[in-house]
Amino acid sequence: MVYTGNNNEYLQLEYIDNTNCHYLKNTIQSSLTLLWFDEDDNVLNIDSVDYTFNKDQIVCLTEFHKVEVKHVNKLRLIRFNRLFYCIVDHDTEVGCKGILFFGASALPVLNIPDDEQKKLVTVWDMFMLEMEAVDSLQLSMLQMMLQRFLILCTRIYKLQQPTADKVTIDIVREFNYLVEQHFRKLHTVADYASLLNRSPKTIANTFTKVSDKTPLQLIQDRKLIEARRLLTYTDKAIKEIAYDLGFIDIQTFSRFFKKQTGVAPTEFREKNLKGSLATL
Repeated sequence: MVYTGNNNEYLQLEYIDNTNCHYLKNTIQSSLTLLWFDEDDNVLNIDSVDYTFNKDQIVCLTEFHKVEVKHVNKLRLIRFNRLFYCIVDHDTEVGCKGILFFGASALPVLNIPDDEQKKLVTVWDMFMLEMEAVDSLQLSMLQMMLQRFLILCTRIYKLQQPTADKVTIDIVREFNYLVEQHFRKLHTVADYASLLNRSPKTIANTFTKVSDKTPLQLIQDRKLIEARRLLTYTDKAIKEIAYDLGFIDIQTFSRFFKKQTGVAPTEFREKNLKGSLATL
C-alpha cells in the first residue's frame, strides 16, 4: 500500500514474502526503510555482506544501502521519504538520528522484546487502517503513526544499551551522524570532536561505554562500506574511488582496503563481479 501526498510525500507499507520481495530492492529518493521480520531465516545481502534476520528483528536502512535478496520468508516494510517525515528536522520528537538511521558504519538491528511486540503490532494495525482512510486528516494521522513507530524503535535501541545514560547516547549518535555526513573529507577523531565541542579523549571514553569499537574504527568502517559499494555497484576506476574517499593516492587506498578486508580492491571487485554474473 502506498500513500502519495499533494507535495510528493511518500509512504509505503507492505507485507513482504517471496512473491513480492522485489520491493526490498526498490529505491526511492531521500527515503528511509524499516524491515520488520515475522519469521526466521531471512537472508539479505546488504552492501555486499550477507545478513540473516530472524523473527522479531527490525533493521533500518537508508536509500544508500544496496540490498540483494537471497532468501525471504515473511516480513513487513515501512518506507517513507523526507517530504513525508524528516527525521533530522524532527529529531527532538523521535531522537532516532544517528541511531536508527545515519548511524555511520553500524547496521542498526533491533531485537524486539516481548513487552514491546504488542505495541508495535498495534501501531502497525492502526497504520494500515489509516492507509485506507481518505480525508483531509490522513497525512497528519499517518505521520503520527510513523512518529510513534520510530519512538518505539528508538526505545528498543536504548534498551539494548542498558549501561548508557542519555548524555552518552546523544554524543554517540551525533558523532555517528557527523561521520555519515563528512567521512569523505574528515578522517580523524579530532575533526569530529571539534565539531562536537568535545576533546578527542572525551569522545574515546564515551565510546568505551557503548561500543567495542573505537571512534577511529567507526570512521574507517564507514569509509570501507563506501569503498565496497563503489567497487561493487559502480564502474568507477579505483583511482577515482580513492580520490572520492579522501585518500591521497591509490597506493594508500589499496593498503587501507587490503588491511581491512584481506584482499586488494581489484581482487574484491573481480570476485563480486563473478558472483553477480553467477546469479544471472
